[in-house]
Amino acid sequence: MIVCGLRGVGVRIVEQLHAAGTRVVIVDDDPDPVLERFGSTLGIPQLLLGPRAPEVLAEAGLPGAIAVACVRRDDLRTLETALLVHELNPHTRVVVHLDNPAVGRGVSSVTGAGTVLDVAGLFAPSVIETCMRENAHRLDLDGEQLVVAEVTAGQDSSLRDLYADLAPMGVAPAGGGDLIVCPGRDQAVGDGDRVWLLGTPLQLDEAGVRKQGRGETDYIDASSAPVRLLRRVSTTIAGLTDRPLRIALALVVIVILVSTVLLRVTYTAKGPPGTHFTVLDALYFTVETISTVGFGDYYFSGQSQWLEAYGVLLIIVGAAMVTTVFTLITNMLVTRRIEQSLGRGRQPGMTGHVVMVGLGAVGMRVLEGLLARGQEVVVVEREESNRNLNEARGMGVRVVVGDATLPTTLELINLSTASAVAILTSDDLTNIETGLAMRDRLGERWVDVPFVLRVFDRALGYRVQKSFEFHHVWSTAAIAAPWFVGAALGLDVIATFYVDHEPFLLARFNVATGGGLAGVAMRELSARMRVVAIRRAEEPGRLEHPPRRDTRFAPGDQAYLAGPAEELLAVLRREQRPSPAGA
Repeated sequence: MIVCGLRGVGVRIVEQLHAAGTRVVIVDDDPDPVLERFGSTLGIPQLLLGPRAPEVLAEAGLPGAIAVACVRRDDLRTLETALLVHELNPHTRVVVHLDNPAVGRGVSSVTGAGTVLDVAGLFAPSVIETCMRENAHRLDLDGEQLVVAEVTAGQDSSLRDLYADLAPMGVAPAGGGDLIVCPGRDQAVGDGDRVWLLGTPLQLDEAGVRKQGRGETDYIDASSAPVRLLRRVSTTIAGLTDRPLRIALALVVIVILVSTVLLRVTYTAKGPPGTHFTVLDALYFTVETISTVGFGDYYFSGQSQWLEAYGVLLIIVGAAMVTTVFTLITNMLVTRRIEQSLGRGRQPGMTGHVVMVGLGAVGMRVLEGLLARGQEVVVVEREESNRNLNEARGMGVRVVVGDATLPTTLELINLSTASAVAILTSDDLTNIETGLAMRDRLGERWVDVPFVLRVFDRALGYRVQKSFEFHHVWSTAAIAAPWFVGAALGLDVIATFYVDHEPFLLARFNVATGGGLAGVAMRELSARMRVVAIRRAEEPGRLEHPPRRDTRFAPGDQAYLAGPAEELLAVLRREQRPSPAGA
């Protein structure tokens, strides 16, 4: 197999192909130096040439290649390579990574359905589910619905006693430690361990495991509705106004109250001797005076001298204060408009929103998915030249242009009241730095706020997750690479999802007559993967779920398997080998 491009997902494709025992040739005229050494360490042939000339692809072995993965640095170079490969050898499978959906549709019309994959689109659903506080991932097995749900064990026991016949996909010990992949039902778990279970919605309900919705976010307390309403109003007012304006408004209110009381008690109105203003009359005369309207229906002349002097003072002070308030309001509106146009404005009154950092291809897919579910989102983007900024603003999304590690930026996005955080830039160091800055800013509340941290390097991501106790440190390349490998080698990948930090695949195999899986029992397969269901050749309308350990594959069956990519690729190799005689 030929892999054109040794950046991003290309590295993971090479890694998984090598692990699967497939011969690989790398072609790239601009590889990352570190990744170039990675290929050399594995002993993989590399051509440091651009795959844009027929002779380069011929040297890479295109005539005998089973597939070509085009995952170059940008869409233009990828497009050029994919079209050239298809022109030179139309019978070779081409798997293409393109971020632009329109270009992708055009290329797939040439290279065939399922040959163009969007890494961002494959990664986004897992991020969206986490941000929406959903603990379940739905899987569609050709019309049959299964669910992978995350639960927390409530006591020390075995998986069988706690969850009956639900298929355990993984266990993450509460005290730390390595993820146990596809444990048996007799696996002991402790109170607080996180467990991932696979079953139908009915099976999950019968076992007492339900899909967790968003529910109320933890920053809203359990006090009475009026108190919550008052707090929300005060929060909104505080967000909408600046401190000088709030002070000026408070002074105006104080002057109005004091003057209303004073005029109510001391002002002698027309009528019988001793007649005084009503409260409403006193309030009306006060507002009329400080606003310098002067309708002439009430006067300070004819009152006592000290009250006339008070009237003069009230006119001067009131006019000055009202003018100041109008000036501050105008200044605030103009300033806010400028700040928002530059992406630096505060997001007033927002609570329960998702904070998303990074507006690249992955960020846009996640943003579109969150908006489709009615979720409010605030985006932080460091680069003012990002071409997606205007598109995001056109969707009505609040965008802040700034550094998400700075306290001033975190204040602007109302991080303290956010319901979830997704940090999705293409730079690992930036993502880790931002995650730690936000964790410090949230204080004790950070453990209850879902954090998705995008880190390309899987080993680094695992260490970050383990050391800093983040639960969702994920790699776009790790979850997307199996789709490319599967499309190239004939592995029909249906879905990808994360179990803790480990990317899992759900794939479909067709058991061929004389293939390596014909006659094999479930218990003979790797313990680190699980046969989810079987659709028998003689009963194509029925899905056998879950199959028992002594169940055997038969030629013509469709098998649905779930587990880490390496395990499923090993099963694919086994299927492609002829079965032993007599099996």
